[in-house]
Amino acid sequence: MKILVVYHSLYGHMRQLANAVAEGVKEVNGVELVLRRVREFPEYVQHIEQEKGYAWQVYQDQQSIPECTVDDLREADGVLFGSPTRYGNMTAQMKALIDGTAQLWLKGEMEGKPAGVFTSTASTHGGQETTLLTMMVPLIHLGMVIVGVPYSTAGMIHTENRGGTPYGASTIAGAQGELQPKPEDLFIARVQGKRVAEAAVKLRGKQ
Repeated sequence: MKILVVYHSLYGHMRQLANAVAEGVKEVNGVELVLRRVREFPEYVQHIEQEKGYAWQVYQDQQSIPECTVDDLREADGVLFGSPTRYGNMTAQMKALIDGTAQLWLKGEMEGKPAGVFTSTASTHGGQETTLLTMMVPLIHLGMVIVGVPYSTAGMIHTENRGGTPYGASTIAGAQGELQPKPEDLFIARVQGKRVAEAAVKLRGKQ
């Protein structure tokens, strides 16, 4: 049984969350983790290569992680999607991956698979909840079963300047990307990964 964790990371925060999600997936017996990154737009790669800044370093550091394909989605028994926020929604790069699933939708190949979503924003009210909720919409169209994070999870109820929502794991990166995910954010991400993997075992283990 395969659980796919696919993410898009520009400054490394989403990769950290994805790694935590992946650790949660690996806690479930009988499950194989598949870690993938979203294909970056060539124009963006050219831009950051010319600048040779931190974003280029982050991009280079991720080259060992394969790009996600439609076959990866088809073969997965559960999927967790991670994207930073752009104007209260997922990035165009993540949307391009999801928009490329028309054949999977037509054949019902994603139906019944559990799915989770996670995100990061620059600021406290930067669109974490709208991003997570809007990421769910196409997954529902695909027939996937959405798995969130219950409030019984440690660290969910708080008033601190950090992430953690019932819709999915999240973190705050800061206006310049200067912040790092808090331990509580990473814990919630691990819990979400484990929950999706457990749901896959229950929903698809006897197929």
